[in-house]
Amino acid sequence: MTSSLIRGRPRRAKAHIRVRVAHAVLGAVAGVGWLVLPVMTVGGQDPVPAAPAGTVASAAAPRQDETSTADLVLPLIAGIAAVVLAGYGFVRRTRRARTRTTPGTVSAAPPTPTPADSERQARAALVLADDCVRTSREELSFVRARFARPDTEPLVHALRAAETELAAACAIWRRYELGVPEDDVARRQALIGVVGRCAEAGRRLDAEAPALDRLRELEGPGLAGALEVAEGRFRELTGRTLTAGETLTALHGRCAPSAVASVTGYLEQAKDRLVFATVRLNEARQSSDAGAGARAAGQLRAAEGAVAQAGVLVTGVEGLAERLREAARLVPAVLTGAEAELAAARKGDVQKPLTSGELHARLAHADGVLASVRQELTAGPYDPLDALRRIARAVERLHTGHAGAPAVAALLVARSSVAGAEEFVTVHRGAVGPEARVRLAEAARELGAGRADRADAEAREARSLAERDVRARGNPHTSADGDAPGLAGAVLGGVLLAQDADGGPPAGYGGPRTRTRHTCSPPA
Repeated sequence: MTSSLIRGRPRRAKAHIRVRVAHAVLGAVAGVGWLVLPVMTVGGQDPVPAAPAGTVASAAAPRQDETSTADLVLPLIAGIAAVVLAGYGFVRRTRRARTRTTPGTVSAAPPTPTPADSERQARAALVLADDCVRTSREELSFVRARFARPDTEPLVHALRAAETELAAACAIWRRYELGVPEDDVARRQALIGVVGRCAEAGRRLDAEAPALDRLRELEGPGLAGALEVAEGRFRELTGRTLTAGETLTALHGRCAPSAVASVTGYLEQAKDRLVFATVRLNEARQSSDAGAGARAAGQLRAAEGAVAQAGVLVTGVEGLAERLREAARLVPAVLTGAEAELAAARKGDVQKPLTSGELHARLAHADGVLASVRQELTAGPYDPLDALRRIARAVERLHTGHAGAPAVAALLVARSSVAGAEEFVTVHRGAVGPEARVRLAEAARELGAGRADRADAEAREARSLAERDVRARGNPHTSADGDAPGLAGAVLGGVLLAQDADGGPPAGYGGPRTRTRHTCSPPA
């Protein structure tokens, strides 16, 4: 349905044309009149009484000749000017008409973006939405530690809704990467869908950010309680970091280097975040004592973000140690279960038809994998998770369809890979691009659907892409000379948004419009 405003434009445009044409015609008529009038005057009787003969008559003659010449030249100039103006108006109107998209109206629509422009916009939207969700989740963990569940339920609901929108956007983008859909128009609509879903995720968080601020009251009486929660978690993490260091040392003694490679540098980064948190917590108390409530709130938020990421890093070491212990306990049972699967396959108990050559080759490969794992068990330190991964993949290729110990092993391996990728992206999100984030979302979706092998593959690819992004950006575990302690790590981790020389504002609960509402800088 066309609005009255749009429908009125052609009529106004036509009215402008009629006015301009009328002006041009009137000018032309006036010019012609001026040209014809002198001719009529010269050719007819002199309406003025004749002057007396003599000197007076002879003196008047030259003035009569001059008047006749002026009467001819001035109308000629006026006529030429009228014709030129009319021609200029016609040419200008014609050129403007050629640029219109709707007859009688001038197009105000922006140019259609190219596919490359649309892709860049979708990629940026994915990164921004993912950052908003992650920082909102971090701050909400501190809020829930202090307030009752009914007070935080709307905030949690908004975060869950934003996570759902982001997951849908990632799924659309993943299909887009795989060439689905194929039609150009449908692909453009898919990119619009990605941007729209991300915008909706941000809108959900933006809508609840004021409620969170009212609940926390960080610029007023709520700051003291929030500081107690953050400092309590800080002290807990300080102790856990020391214990995790001992755990990691023990892992190096009983496992292969590849088993602990995924958490290399985690404890150093955790200590770096805790140093940064120490500085910001002290500054928050000083600002609060000085009556600078807004600055104190921003410094607290920066400290909370650093403490949360230190917790992710320490938990990553602890979680890997637990999964390695579980995997080591599971390896003997999985070897036995795999032998049973191979025996069933040799009897032809397979769900997917295989030629005798294919079945023989896959059985031979599985026998080799099992023999290799047994040799590693007796030879010394090995990687239990990698051993389970190889056994599960070898058995899965036989397509027996049995949900035995190998299936349990595959699920443990997938959970470990997804957790490792999630931890890495979280603490390096200042450098990680959309590809790794989308693959991680796909891995989580596959894990939720019970497709362990595909979840493991997607998670490992996500981790690889994220590490590539960090290498391209740089991964300073310690701050450069002249920087505040832990500043470089806080920027790399997205705790600070790198908008200023001092690291920029801290990220908080909210979408694109509200997540930068806090500041650590003193008022100008």
